[in-house]
Amino acid sequence: MRTTLTLDDDVLDRARALSEKLHAPFRSVVNDALRKGMEAIEKPAKMKRYRTVPRKMGLKAGKNLDNIYDLIAQVEVESFR
Repeated sequence: MRTTLTLDDDVLDRARALSEKLHAPFRSVVNDALRKGMEAIEKPAKMKRYRTVPRKMGLKAGKNLDNIYDLIAQVEVESFR
């Protein structure tokens, strides 16, 4: 099918250069680029699964998790030193 497209100058230059480099017709270079571009848009890239590794943090000596209010008070006092 024949249609008219308006290409930006930089796109036209790149397509012509690629056409010469590959010794392929300009038409096939543009069609291949459009196909690959549309496939990339239709199928979003797979996201790499993010994993965290749990680590034991522990508590400083003299700290106790049984009473959170006491722990917060102790930590706040340390931050002002």
